Amino acid sequence: MNTTWDDLVSAALLGTARRTPPVRPRDGQDAAMALLDAAALHTVRRRAGLVPAAARPRPEPAPEDPRPALPPAARRRLALLLADRSGGGSGAGRRIGAPDLTELLPQWLTAANRYGYRAPAALLPALLEAARARTDLRPAVLTFGGSRARWLAGLNPQWKYALRAGPATAPSHTVADAAEARKVWEEGLFAERVALLASARRRDPAAARELLAETWRTERAEDRLMFLDSLREGLSPDDEPFLERALTDRSGNVRATAAELLAHLPHSALAGRMAERARTCVALERTGGAARIAVEAPHECDRDMQRDGVVAKPPPGRGERSWWLSQVVEAAPLAMWRERFGGRGAEAIVALPVADGWRPELHAAWCRAAVRQRDAEWSRVLLGPPTAPPEGSSWRDPAKLLSALPPEERAEWVARFIAAHGLSEAFRLLGVCEVPWARPLGTALVDALDAARDAGGYPWSFSGVMGLAERCLDPAQADRLEELTALPDEPLSISESDGAAGYWAEAFRRLVGTLRLRAVMAAELAG
Repeated sequence: MNTTWDDLVSAALLGTARRTPPVRPRDGQDAAMALLDAAALHTVRRRAGLVPAAARPRPEPAPEDPRPALPPAARRRLALLLADRSGGGSGAGRRIGAPDLTELLPQWLTAANRYGYRAPAALLPALLEAARARTDLRPAVLTFGGSRARWLAGLNPQWKYALRAGPATAPSHTVADAAEARKVWEEGLFAERVALLASARRRDPAAARELLAETWRTERAEDRLMFLDSLREGLSPDDEPFLERALTDRSGNVRATAAELLAHLPHSALAGRMAERARTCVALERTGGAARIAVEAPHECDRDMQRDGVVAKPPPGRGERSWWLSQVVEAAPLAMWRERFGGRGAEAIVALPVADGWRPELHAAWCRAAVRQRDAEWSRVLLGPPTAPPEGSSWRDPAKLLSALPPEERAEWVARFIAAHGLSEAFRLLGVCEVPWARPLGTALVDALDAARDAGGYPWSFSGVMGLAERCLDPAQADRLEELTALPDEPLSISESDGAAGYWAEAFRRLVGTLRLRAVMAAELAG
């Protein structure tokens, strides 16, 4: 019987019960086994008869990487971290209570890049594969891998993300020259052009802006939006003329982004125009000898306001005039309010009563302005004391306001907040604190976890905070936490509290183990 490979495939797809295989079974052999035997035989024939393909030229040798090699202990640690990732380290294969190595890999890469080490050549495939699966690893992996990682990625289509990243993630010694950059800008893929512009912006902001200006009018609207966003890095008054021209762009999204960037420049013409509008809307008045803030929201959103980024149509459930007012106040420079309110500082201004129920709207706009303008004084005042009830002001976003404060003050505020209110509202606040957490913050967190255990709760109620602690708590806190791993001599009640105590002890053991491992990793990288 002259049987073809396609005949065998068709029979296998339909099943031997529905189609008789085009083969003759041996004595005692069922149809399915006969089909598989025939397929195996055909496979051997096909491989044996395969005509060799034409030899391709050898790839160019990998470029040299002059950075120092990892210390031997750190190299072994990296191999373990990558093996845990590929072996499903976050699942059942990891010992209960043991650190999750996959969550330590980003921290290890950040520390290695801080030392300026080069990646071991033998581990480049595993690093590229890890970054293929986890996009959050890509910037650190490509910086660590350097030019050799991109060279290797060119040989495997599954790692093409590394080529799209372009020179933005490359170490300084591999940045493309001017001719190559020009070629990428004129002929490259969109992602390559975005990466090139971001890289150029870091090195020479003016040159990057001029590069964008050359092709601005010929770019698509969605591309112009992405390119314009790259000007956030290194934004300066020198960018104002270009951004002013972008206010007349055909795309509404481009106009809005240009207006937002101009609002970050407190001395820009747009900031001046917004300040003038804000003066007509917000004023100081005296009633019976007491000062208060009077608000008169805009009655219309004219063409000039829309050109400067004020969106005319409010979101559902929002009044037009309050919507326009919030945008104007948010874009106005905060420095203008001292003169507007008779020389008062931020604290005195925020303490003034606001007439006709406009206080939440006005203060919310000031909060957004403080975050946008990175104004520590206004952020501090609007944030209020950490002991104040967290639910007292629905318009306030403490995490964003905290981001405008210096790192030490930020950590101190969160530490006092946790001491006053516990951990239930602390997750987002902890996320904006500098890593590793300062000692007062770490102490407050450990105290709060101890209090939560004593209150009879369960550790999974604080799983988000515990996960952050594993990555962000100073390893020096491990000794203090070690004391919390012991089970109490006398359970508070019968099985419930006894079980909760066991869960807490296990959670603390894992946290202690992770902190000690982080300390070892840091020592290994230090050599």
